Amino acid sequence: MMASVEEVPAPRAVPTLRASESFEDYYQRDYKKLLGLAFVLTGQQGVAEDLCQDALTEAHRNWRKIGNYDRPEAWVRRVMVNKSVSRSRRLKSEAKALLRFGSQPDRVVAPTERSLEVWEAVRALPQRQSQAIALHYWDDLPRAEIATILECSEETVKTHLKRGRVSLAETLEGFDPGGSDSTRPKKNSPS
Repeated sequence: MMASVEEVPAPRAVPTLRASESFEDYYQRDYKKLLGLAFVLTGQQGVAEDLCQDALTEAHRNWRKIGNYDRPEAWVRRVMVNKSVSRSRRLKSEAKALLRFGSQPDRVVAPTERSLEVWEAVRALPQRQSQAIALHYWDDLPRAEIATILECSEETVKTHLKRGRVSLAETLEGFDPGGSDSTRPKKNSPS
């Protein structure tokens, strides 16, 4: 049985890719409208500019692909809307965290005069000695980790610590260069 003309489906239109426009041409054509949309979404000019910039950066990175889309501006808008949603979610999470942490009493430990004196002396040491001492005593890091952070060998860290302790012993009366717990530099300890 032969199908009538009415029953034969029309051939599907093949999407035609337009000649790729340059990113610069696209930018010139769409920037103001894109910025307007970002402002409507956020209500803040600076935030709108940041969102717009982020979306355009993504577009520039992927322009070889999206520049051939029939409507690259739709892709850019989708990216910008997604970034706006992500920003809103992040701000809500940060606000919740601030409320949670803000409700706890501050636990500030007042530094003693002696600890201020010690840390001032540590800052006066040569840079690497100061860094090694601070990482060792303040952050309580082992020599291997300090070596990784300072990008040097463990032996070099050991040397910096030893020289730093000797210099501190000379500078500070009563400082034990061996670094015993009673006289080693302390974090901001209570009076």
